[in-house]
Amino acid sequence: MLKRIDLTRDYQKHKEEYKKAIEAVCEETAFSGGRFADEFDKEFASYCGVPYAVGVNNGTSALHCAMVALGIGAGDEVIVPANTYIATAWGVTYTGATPVFVDCTADTWEIDPDRIEEKITDRTKAIIGVHLYGQPFEFNKVKAIADKYNLYVVEDCAQAHGALYEGKMVGGLGELGCFSFYPGKNLYAFGEGGSVTCYKKEYFDLMTTMKNQGCQVRYYHDMIGYNYRLEGLQGAVLSVSLKYLPEWTRRRQKIGERYLAEIKNPLFTMQSHPENTQPVYHLFVVTVENPDDLIAYMEGKGMECNKHYPVPCHLQKAYENLGYQRGDCPNAEYLASHCVTLPLFPEMTDDEVSMVIDACNAYTGKQ
Repeated sequence: MLKRIDLTRDYQKHKEEYKKAIEAVCEETAFSGGRFADEFDKEFASYCGVPYAVGVNNGTSALHCAMVALGIGAGDEVIVPANTYIATAWGVTYTGATPVFVDCTADTWEIDPDRIEEKITDRTKAIIGVHLYGQPFEFNKVKAIADKYNLYVVEDCAQAHGALYEGKMVGGLGELGCFSFYPGKNLYAFGEGGSVTCYKKEYFDLMTTMKNQGCQVRYYHDMIGYNYRLEGLQGAVLSVSLKYLPEWTRRRQKIGERYLAEIKNPLFTMQSHPENTQPVYHLFVVTVENPDDLIAYMEGKGMECNKHYPVPCHLQKAYENLGYQRGDCPNAEYLASHCVTLPLFPEMTDDEVSMVIDACNAYTGKQ
């Protein structure tokens, strides 16, 4: 069975490097934060082209830290795309603020700039755009709206490590960039991890204090803090993986471009990729009339597929108190009920890529 993503292949190829990095942490017992986590922060900031990166324990915490750094709290509102993983909204909710969900476009499946202004109130403080599936959202249009209303733009880059918007790396476009290193991401840890990138030292200092129990000096707590430190073991593993990220990105792009060019089946609709962007194909999502049928068909051909994401944020039970109804975000709802994610990971062979393409083209929707 060809898995949708198979992490064992990377581990087998680079396991001696990973083991050496882990052993170095163990020799120093630098497990919670420490030198190896700090070194990765510097490397990742340099990779993203920003002065600062704050390593944290996961991508959800990264989003929470970003909201706190911007002073967002109870009574505030933050614009969030309905078509995203739920953690994008959690970061807002954790501060006591309210996520206000906006539909995606029908082609790129990213936040629709034309639907943002109608959701802005005097309580709105920021807009979170998500570079979903590795495709950058239309940053310039979103930023123009944000500037008009004096709002912050925060990038959720959890699926877009290395993606480019008009030649510039994501994570360095908005006020803050939030990354996840969850296993399976384009850059991943051996467990959990995340980061917030920024240009301003005041954000860096606040988030560094916040993630460390509110301390700058041990046992002296300057603010309400959280235990959000990046583990040393994860920092060391990420430093190894970061060296290979450009190579992995090129391979993802080659596979994604083959899918776009060679899957000709008219039953499939694929994500649009504007010419001013360079996506990194974290996920390759298609829509079909009957996604469960396609998933079963592909499994029968020896290929694992799944769904990202079957319920849009505004219809999740966790947010039913906000009063959203089916039909409020029709594009996100259509995508959620018709999406299938195809296998795509850097270690796929050319023959395996061809196998996926051939199976997709042979699909008739009448299984």
